[in-house]
Amino acid sequence: MALLNVNIDHVATIRQARRTDEPDPVWAAVQCELAGANGITVHLRQDRRHINDRDVMVLKETVACKFNLEMGLSDSIVKIAEKVRPDQVTLVPENRAELTTEGGLDCVKLKQRLTAITKRMHKKGILVSTFILPDEQQILATADAGCDAVELHTGRYANAAGDNDIEKQLNLLRDGRDITRAAGLIVHAGHGLTYRNVRPVAKIEGLCEFNIGHSIVSRAVLVGMRRAVDEMKRLIENPF
Repeated sequence: MALLNVNIDHVATIRQARRTDEPDPVWAAVQCELAGANGITVHLRQDRRHINDRDVMVLKETVACKFNLEMGLSDSIVKIAEKVRPDQVTLVPENRAELTTEGGLDCVKLKQRLTAITKRMHKKGILVSTFILPDEQQILATADAGCDAVELHTGRYANAAGDNDIEKQLNLLRDGRDITRAAGLIVHAGHGLTYRNVRPVAKIEGLCEFNIGHSIVSRAVLVGMRRAVDEMKRLIENPF
């Protein structure tokens, strides 16, 4: 059965709109856990546009389930991860001008850097995942770098138009799952998944974790965080 990690970045986005102290993403994490979330995910960006250093430190001390820190490959952020020691880091590409993470990490091009960071994380007892497109070369580069898991980028599926394109993207995700498992890595998935489109991906056997944020936070504004998390968790656990 796949697990649900809730990305609470956009709780902090609302806070930063007024540069005040609420809503606190730490409060949101508590509500997510009470609703049955299996993990909490946040992205500490170099520009600190939403999640900040204080959030990460307090979440580390208060989150009882899995704490997953998304981050770029800059040394300043790597050092913070070494200090905080989340349960897992998910390495992602990062562009200061982007609205959200665009595309997957180029693990082939960055394999030397990826290998070095992975060794540093493992010394601290931290699992390492990469956020990549379901591409064989990227998956194999992740494995060569010594990582523990891959998060397959589901954005192209989420943006697919028409049944043929949707099925094409689902097949690419299935192929990516197979290659990832054959390489000895754990398979995660995420990006652009909503209450309307998550079921077909959740039906893919072998996906161990989903990282979903924007859709859950959006629904939580209207129905509350506990209900929003519970509804998504039910869709993932019972997709048929």
